[in-house]
Amino acid sequence: MVQKAKILLVDDRPENLLALEAILSALDQTLVRASSGEEALKALLTDDFAVILLDVQMPGMDGFETAAHIKRRERTRDIPIIFLTAINHGPHHTFRGYAAGAVDYISKPFDPWVLRAKVSVFVELYMKNCQLREQAALLRLQLEGGGGKGGVGAGKEAAGLLAELSARLAAVEEQAEALSKQLDDESADAAAVATAAHLERKLTGLRRALDALEPGTGGAAASVPTQN
Repeated sequence: MVQKAKILLVDDRPENLLALEAILSALDQTLVRASSGEEALKALLTDDFAVILLDVQMPGMDGFETAAHIKRRERTRDIPIIFLTAINHGPHHTFRGYAAGAVDYISKPFDPWVLRAKVSVFVELYMKNCQLREQAALLRLQLEGGGGKGGVGAGKEAAGLLAELSARLAAVEEQAEALSKQLDDESADAAAVATAAHLERKLTGLRRALDALEPGTGGAAASVPTQN
């Protein structure tokens, strides 16, 4: 059974959290509530998340400060953040969101279909990332055991798995490239640039780890990228 991805919803207003849950429930993933920046940071200490929807205006620690803390932590710095805000102070305010590490910045009221589509992209990439990481770890174990009894058969099996893993990663890379082109077509703003850069960084790390598993490259000692 494939484990569901977790999506962190951060907003100080219960009605907004309820609305987000109603919009995203169709994705059939695990939705986790946080009513403050502090509560969000506490949730991020123990759980892995595919994406964070973060309200900008919150009492105490606002969205910008919360994002800054998230990006400073090695464990969480690569989790994509979508800022949600009820105000729009112009380009400078939006730029502050991207400078804080957001991959997108959406003003309320927003189109539920658009928000769901954006979140679904990051959920899908997260799931693909998890699958590829698990398969790479399995492959590494097979390569490490290939020199013992039944080494020839294990080596062939590992080579086959390596080829399949490479093909799956290539498919994800193709999807990411298509998404990047689509975003560029729709808008050449900072959101498209930030999203494309995030996906490229994630996939480059996966491809580097996979290439390290190729015969003759010290594959048994290769490391697999950790989550986000």
